[in-house]
Amino acid sequence: MGEFVNLQIKDGIGVIQLERPPMNALNAQVQEELRAAAHAATDDDSVYAVIVYGGPKVFAAGADIKEMAEMSYVQMAARAGALSSAFDAIARIPKPVVAAITGYALGGGCELALACDWRVVAEDAKLGQPEIKLGIIPGAGGTQRLARLVGPAKAKDLIFSGRMVDAAEALTIGLADRVVPAEKVFDEAMALVQPYVNGPAQAIRAAKVAIDGGLDRDLAGGLAWESQLFAALFATTDKAEGMSAFVEKRKPNFSGK
Repeated sequence: MGEFVNLQIKDGIGVIQLERPPMNALNAQVQEELRAAAHAATDDDSVYAVIVYGGPKVFAAGADIKEMAEMSYVQMAARAGALSSAFDAIARIPKPVVAAITGYALGGGCELALACDWRVVAEDAKLGQPEIKLGIIPGAGGTQRLARLVGPAKAKDLIFSGRMVDAAEALTIGLADRVVPAEKVFDEAMALVQPYVNGPAQAIRAAKVAIDGGLDRDLAGGLAWESQLFAALFATTDKAEGMSAFVEKRKPNFSGK
């Protein structure tokens, strides 16, 4: 669907694939094509889950530094919001989303992975936020999503130092969810989201919105948010089917409606 980012749909799973060799540098065009792919995956009812994949060699090694190097404060101030919201479009896909990470996921590449629900990481992969070494900080969600995922102390360690972590450390700190040999990364990501195909799509959407939205609320606000989403599901066909199937002791046949 784009020059560098494509959405392919097969058997209920959408694959958003970056194809900007050699390192999938995330320039402004790639960012906007990611936004478009995220919106397409969101709007397509035949897509139940999404894999974000950079290919067998590299996920994404970061932003396009050559493009950024000549930008002034005024220029970046105008662009920064769009950069962040392009990655946020991935985070807001109301379906399970997994990053399948090979090679490097650095800078913007790590931020793209952080926008996903899970990260399947190759044994020889490297992840990190090295922006500090360029005299800047992460600008597409890294300071916020990384801290929420691994805690503020570990996020400060990674962001202040700019160091890379290997797959084993990523798994230990919670940055990776599964670690497998590089040649099995895509298949493992596929296996992770396969159970959600033909599942109760409205309930899964509500669960994701409840969890992600609740993180920005206090407990009382989060519980009220959960209650609204919970009650709304009683208007769905899947709620009726799921409960009927339970009473009748059979497997439910969800329609996603």
